[in-house]
Amino acid sequence: MMIRPDTAALEAAAALLEASQDYRVLRRLQPRAPVTGIPEQDIRLGLFVDVETTGLDPSKDEIIELAMVPFRYSLDGIIVDVGEPFDRLREPAAPIPPTITALTGITDAMVVGQRIDPEEVTQFALSAAVVIAHNAAFDRKFLERFCPSFSFKPWACSMSEIDWAAEGFEGTKLAYLAVGCSFFYDRHRAANDCLAAVEVLSRPLPKSGVNALGHLLARARLPTWRIWAEGSPFEFKDQLKSRGYRWNREENGHPRAWYIDVADEQREAELAFLKREIYQRDVDLKPSRITAYERFSERV
Repeated sequence: MMIRPDTAALEAAAALLEASQDYRVLRRLQPRAPVTGIPEQDIRLGLFVDVETTGLDPSKDEIIELAMVPFRYSLDGIIVDVGEPFDRLREPAAPIPPTITALTGITDAMVVGQRIDPEEVTQFALSAAVVIAHNAAFDRKFLERFCPSFSFKPWACSMSEIDWAAEGFEGTKLAYLAVGCSFFYDRHRAANDCLAAVEVLSRPLPKSGVNALGHLLARARLPTWRIWAEGSPFEFKDQLKSRGYRWNREENGHPRAWYIDVADEQREAELAFLKREIYQRDVDLKPSRITAYERFSERV
């Protein structure tokens, strides 16, 4: 019978490997110890959410798993403690596509008879001061359709609102970030993904040294601006695309036109670029102000 070494022996072996500089050690994600000494009046409740779905289109695809992990944090972004996850499965109207089962491990047999009560979700999320997702542009659209109370919460995105490349990470996928933070976890189930993301946000960013959650919240509080290049000359489409503009082709109440989202401090420079390089004349452009209450929503 194999005898498993105790924790102290394993940590000693890990320290020996790391000291050689020829090895990197990944530790399994463990529950966080609470942080003490922070006054209660300086603590807020956050909610990290993740959905697994039958596809990418919130207008026709369905949620098959929802996880929400509550955590308390200080005003400067220190994670105080992490609560028990909410994790529910849901049976969709049609069989789960094989590609989704391969990705998530969720089978039709697992979801038979399972449902998620929107009222229970509303009550669980009621006190959250902020909702965070790793790719909020995806999760928010599904959750607002499923439970309208999410429409009234400020959201932040741990994937797009931190410049992970500038901090030395090779990608923005949660698995890459976990490896960069020297831990691993059981991936592609919603609750595990939430817990891993909260752990990543609890760490200081490796190059700037600032707290990851504090940086994310500060970024999310700032307004951004959506600028529409409506009626822009066709011959400049490649220039717009290379600059980061996207084409809106949907019947969603917005123009069929190129658009870009920019930070508050970039707004005037972007408007000047459009007038100088694209329209080549003075035009009346009216950018839309976007806050955390609208950002990543279908309403924008």
